Amino acid sequence: MATEEAKYTLVRKEGVFEIRDYDAHILAETRVEGSLEDASGKAFNRLFKYISGNNQSRNKVAMTAPVSQSPASEKISMTAPVGQQASGNPGSNQWVVSFMMPASYTLATLPKPSDANVTLRLVPMQRVAAIRYSGLWSEQRYQDHKSQLEAWIAKNKLAIVGAASWARYDPPFKPWFMRRNEILIPVTAR
Repeated sequence: MATEEAKYTLVRKEGVFEIRDYDAHILAETRVEGSLEDASGKAFNRLFKYISGNNQSRNKVAMTAPVSQSPASEKISMTAPVGQQASGNPGSNQWVVSFMMPASYTLATLPKPSDANVTLRLVPMQRVAAIRYSGLWSEQRYQDHKSQLEAWIAKNKLAIVGAASWARYDPPFKPWFMRRNEILIPVTAR
């Protein structure tokens, strides 16, 4: 059975770069401290417990993709589609890690988290620039691909309107060379 993924319309494709219009969707998210690589592991357990029944109705929620990580100091509630993002403050290691919720739910029908560190948030429709790559999860690879995407955005005269998100679609036990990773940055025309 395939894992449900965030719904979007492909607007433009140029090699590994894409412009996408994402549908509105709901995220379950949590804030954690740690390095880029460590943050998702710390947060994953908290979010996985929520979808496994650690919620007020004790209902399970299907796993979806991607798992996202974003910087905590950005206005993520206004801009992040899905992803892992770093804090914009120098020296800060705070991250927001999120799971996309299945499209069949609304904020009213999703089980309420039992853990106060897990919140639910509706993300409105938005346009993002994306770069897709495979391989290991590391801060260096994240930074390299983020820089490539930012250069492509500038070359195409787009304006960045939110923080970059690091989206991962595969479990850690999947062979590294088969893993699907993306950097997503909200954009608009200049």
